[in-house]
Amino acid sequence: MSTLVITDLHVAIDGKEILKGVNLTINTNEIHAIMGPNGTGKSTLASAIMGHPKYEVTSGSIELDGEDVLEMEVDERAKAGLFLAMQYPSEIAGVTNADFLRSAINARREEGDEISLMKFIRELDKTMAFLEMDEDMAQRYLNEGFSGGEKKRNEILQLMMIKPTFAILDEIDSGLDIDALKVVSKGINEMRGEGFGCLMITHYQRLLNYITPDHVHVMMQGKVVKSGGAELAQRLETDGYEWIKEELGIEDEVEQEA
Repeated sequence: MSTLVITDLHVAIDGKEILKGVNLTINTNEIHAIMGPNGTGKSTLASAIMGHPKYEVTSGSIELDGEDVLEMEVDERAKAGLFLAMQYPSEIAGVTNADFLRSAINARREEGDEISLMKFIRELDKTMAFLEMDEDMAQRYLNEGFSGGEKKRNEILQLMMIKPTFAILDEIDSGLDIDALKVVSKGINEMRGEGFGCLMITHYQRLLNYITPDHVHVMMQGKVVKSGGAELAQRLETDGYEWIKEELGIEDEVEQEA
């Protein structure tokens, strides 16, 4: 079992504190969902875990199996088994999906143990068929000209091919129609198991209708203020966030980060 431990994490953007002491422990074989109003720091948390330079960790720690993640460069975090599916995936002209995926897979393997071309093609074809993706997407430039749904499906293709230890999925359901949502959810559910843990950031219960989380956390004002099981997300869908604010005595504040 692997464990990702976030302890008293404080993160600032341009000198303004966004995360104000986040504590979270994620094990493999677990799917965690983070929900919360806009401006609570959910996407900041995802970016801080992966080491985006815009986000300054002012105190606290992130450890992966006891190793200090904050001391790692971004590529080292990816090689260590962390993966981020971004809310708005970047377009990269001149690099095909297939070339990107093979390079990413080999970057996590020892020199001399690179995946063979034939094995890679077999796995790629199988995974694209599972995700109901057109074969020609393998030779298209990474996300260039892709629709929103194609980009999100492509993120799940990367997830299933690279096979990280922990995935952070930042609003992977954003902008998806119901058919695309079902396919994306199918891919994430396929990854569930002893060697995989996941942190999903979402605004909506509808994603959790297809991916049942083991743990649900609510973020407000830069902290995790409440945790529970899947039933917590269901109540949020019905009653919103006001009952949590009343229960914990949380006052509204100006939104800081979407």
